[in-house]
Amino acid sequence: QVQLVESGGGLVRAGDSLRLTCAASGLTFRKYNLVWFRQTPGKEREFIAASKWIGSNVYSTYYSDSVKGRFSIARDNAKNIVYLEMNSLKPDDTAVYYCAAAEQWETDYQATTSYQYWGQGTQVTVSS
Repeated sequence: QVQLVESGGGLVRAGDSLRLTCAASGLTFRKYNLVWFRQTPGKEREFIAASKWIGSNVYSTYYSDSVKGRFSIARDNAKNIVYLEMNSLKPDDTAVYYCAAAEQWETDYQATTSYQYWGQGTQVTVSS
C-alpha cells in the first residue's frame, strides 16, 4: 500500500524559511515522479514543484512561476523522502501543502489528475 505523509508545516513570518518533508512508503521510490501542490480555500489545487525521474539516479525539476527562485524540491532516495525547501516566504504562500506521486510522467504534469497517490497535507501559514 502506497502512503505519503507530509510534515514540517507551521506558522512563520514573511521572509522566513521552512522545509517540508514528505515520507513515502509502499513504492519503488527512486523511479517515481514526486510533486508538491498547495491549496487555499476557494481556489484550485496549485502545482508547485516536481521531481521527474529520467532514469538511473538522474532527475529533472520543474517549478511554477509563483515559486521559482524561492522554493526548491529535493529527494533522499535512501530515506524515501522528498523535501520542499521554501525561502523568502510571503503571505500568499499560505496554504495546505500536499505531496503526490505517480509512476508515469504525464505531459500535463501540473494537473492533479496526473497523480495517483496523495498525502493528507500540512498547513503553512505566513503572517505579514
